[in-house]
Amino acid sequence: MATRKLSPLLAIFFCATLVVLARPLSSLENAAKAFPVQFVDITRPAGIRFQHNNGAFGQKYLPETMGAGCAFLDYNNDSWQDILLVNGMDWPGHKRRTSYPALYRNNKNGTFTDVTREAGLAVEIYGMGTAIGDCDNDGWVDIFISALGPDRLFKNLGNGKFVDVTQKAGLSNPDYGASAAWLDYDRDGDLDLVVTNYVQWSVETDIRCSLDGVNKSYCTPESYKGVSSRLYQNQGKGTFADVTQKAGLLDPTGKALGVAVFDSNNDGWPDLLVANDTQPNRLYMNNKNGTFAERGVQAGIAFSEDGTVRGAMGVDAADYDGSGFASLLIANFSNEMLNLYHNEGKGLFVDEAPTSTVGQASLLTLAFGCFFFDLDLDGRMDIFVANGHVENDINKVQKRVTYPQPPHLFHNRGNKQFAEITQQVGASLKIARVARGAAYGDIDNDGDLDVLVTTNGGPAILWRNDGGNVNQYLKIKPIGTRSNRDGIGAQVRLKLPSGTLWQQVKSGSSYCSQSELPLTFGLGRTTAAPSLEVVWPSGAVDRISNVSANQFLTIQEGTNRAEAWSAAKTK
Repeated sequence: MATRKLSPLLAIFFCATLVVLARPLSSLENAAKAFPVQFVDITRPAGIRFQHNNGAFGQKYLPETMGAGCAFLDYNNDSWQDILLVNGMDWPGHKRRTSYPALYRNNKNGTFTDVTREAGLAVEIYGMGTAIGDCDNDGWVDIFISALGPDRLFKNLGNGKFVDVTQKAGLSNPDYGASAAWLDYDRDGDLDLVVTNYVQWSVETDIRCSLDGVNKSYCTPESYKGVSSRLYQNQGKGTFADVTQKAGLLDPTGKALGVAVFDSNNDGWPDLLVANDTQPNRLYMNNKNGTFAERGVQAGIAFSEDGTVRGAMGVDAADYDGSGFASLLIANFSNEMLNLYHNEGKGLFVDEAPTSTVGQASLLTLAFGCFFFDLDLDGRMDIFVANGHVENDINKVQKRVTYPQPPHLFHNRGNKQFAEITQQVGASLKIARVARGAAYGDIDNDGDLDVLVTTNGGPAILWRNDGGNVNQYLKIKPIGTRSNRDGIGAQVRLKLPSGTLWQQVKSGSSYCSQSELPLTFGLGRTTAAPSLEVVWPSGAVDRISNVSANQFLTIQEGTNRAEAWSAAKTK
């Protein structure tokens, strides 16, 4: 098995780690004090009984290490977030059990009911990722699942059931699918789809690798050829056309695992960050004419600071410092740390992780799912990262690296400063797991954001956020008319006395996962927003004045007004 080389910069970070470890005991004790927000594991009380099946039976096939993702979605339009968990399956000739993806309906009382069979989703798929969006603008979100082999598109019939329309839609990507996202790249009012593909792999072409020279180990992606990700244009009649080459996205060298849709230069057109594992990351800038231009090297996100490729997994984009531009978070392999790319606003990104807690704390962990979210509703974007190695024997050759790993939770203190608070937010978050997908959503409609994580070959974990809503908030759900109905790509701006907060409605991000579509804004102690503005993909702008805090609001394109869509809990 090929080993991944350490960066020449690592000595600096090991020294920084030693400095941290040398802090006085009183400082360490202070760091371990409880944080006002606690994340409580409610998986079993909530009725989540999911077990991921990677199909492993001793042959150590590459896909066994990678799955799978999860999503929050409101599939039945009752204004409560439901849960989707992607699953794998047994390998042909080694059948032990039947396994399906799982759809859990929110019972609105802190519990969920498994409705997979009645929803028509009891289908065996070696699944990887998922993307949620209303691709036919009928008012009901549909489910896309990427897989090893043909992907699947399940149309929401609006009666609690889904039907497989993959073949009819023309979306049967035959490759090794990973993360995916819905977007309206041509701004024509319906949702297109980008699907990342990993490597060229099959049981027949599996390669033998070894950590110790004797026993078979999981190969790294360097052992396999790459394959291009795919862009599918919505034709508006329930069908899609593969426009990958026409749009300038064809990349046969790609080994992509993550994708983030964001507006890099604030021109109103969606751009794409594609995270590659052991290949340069790609930044595709939208040319506004149906094509993209690749600018990863020029932007500074293609390679590490010493010019090497990294093992990139999950990604996300958000404005974490109030600059007005979306910056980037990229989850990497162990010994490579996270990337926290600050958007300088001139087509250039600068990695601030190496000089921050984010980089130092993540040096030895292998990160998959990751996202920005405001865990305590103070108005600043915090960071969650799901960790877990891919090789269960890694500790034999790298003594400081483990197979199961605890997550990272970084609290944004302002002025580009983060503090890791994983040890301060509840006992369950400290537990080491082999985590993969990660998403956030407000499962109990109390205003703060809860967290869902999947583990490879293990259970899903649902953490309830207790105490996050001590601050004020606004939850916004845009509904497009000229734009796509989900409002994906719409930018919502809140003008407060302290400055402007903004977010963009998005599908995808993290790793093979999707968080809830409605946007949650933390207002801190501010009780009202003097101005709220929605800039739609169509170019239309809605403006609303004097919006009180602690509301769940829908804003329909072209109305210049907001309406309550769910009763927020009284504080």
